[in-house]
Amino acid sequence: MPHKSAFISIVGRPNTGKSTLLNTLVGKKISITSHHPNTTRLAIRGILTDKDYQLIFIDTPGLHKAKTSLGTTLNQVVDSSIKDVDIVVQCLPAIETIGSGDLYIARQIAAQRSIKRICAITMVDMVNKQDLAKQLVVAQELAEKAGFSWDEIVPVSAFTDEQIQLLIDLLVKHAETGPAFYPSDMFSDQDKLISIAELIRESAIANLREEVPHSVAVEVDDLSERTDKNLTDIHASIIVERDSQKAILIGKGGSNLKEIGTNARIEIEKFLDKKVFLSLHVKVIENWQKDSKALQKLGFIQN
Repeated sequence: MPHKSAFISIVGRPNTGKSTLLNTLVGKKISITSHHPNTTRLAIRGILTDKDYQLIFIDTPGLHKAKTSLGTTLNQVVDSSIKDVDIVVQCLPAIETIGSGDLYIARQIAAQRSIKRICAITMVDMVNKQDLAKQLVVAQELAEKAGFSWDEIVPVSAFTDEQIQLLIDLLVKHAETGPAFYPSDMFSDQDKLISIAELIRESAIANLREEVPHSVAVEVDDLSERTDKNLTDIHASIIVERDSQKAILIGKGGSNLKEIGTNARIEIEKFLDKKVFLSLHVKVIENWQKDSKALQKLGFIQN
């Protein structure tokens, strides 16, 4: 059997289960997850390798109506991710009405003539069979409105692993003969500092409400190894847009920041497979989401 490989973009509206699906497919936490929309801000690659194939998944931000420079940048990330892949998987939650946002994404997919198009109906563990059947019909109609037919429609649950292996098998079926692009023990090509920053941001936004999560960014200021103690020292800044947000993140007597640090450290230690000393502080960069210089400094805009 010839070796197969494919670059696969996972797309969808905010909060459609893209990051959770990526993590389940790869079998390792690659992309952070949250109940807040637009948690993913980068095109994150996860890699699934078998002796007969290698699938490179790209988790993308949720396409949405941009209100800031950051929002525009995130949508551009999605656009480029759709154009440069072999297969696109659009996530449609079984628990939500399929609407204009989904149709917009489907039309973006339709414009790419040489790709395979797969629809993943996500969160099927949360609906009954009758409602799932209705959603399958609506998914077919969505593609017809966009001017194409799905190569596959697969109901899945990333929480219960329902039909995850089937989705993998179908992705391999549609992959082309090709080499492995990454070493077999590599799960992601994301820079280590970015991964650490994302884990801190996941912890920071876990208990926040309303507009505050979208105003949070993280920058790793320093990472160093203490070889004598097998310990990694990490110093990082949590960035917000206003002093009131800074106060919320720090909490009374620093209680919130301490909890953020504790939870983030646990996840970072799993990621690095070693002990970590984590030092966090919060700083304000006013309206950084609308500031192109700030976005460039934080790595959202490339030179």
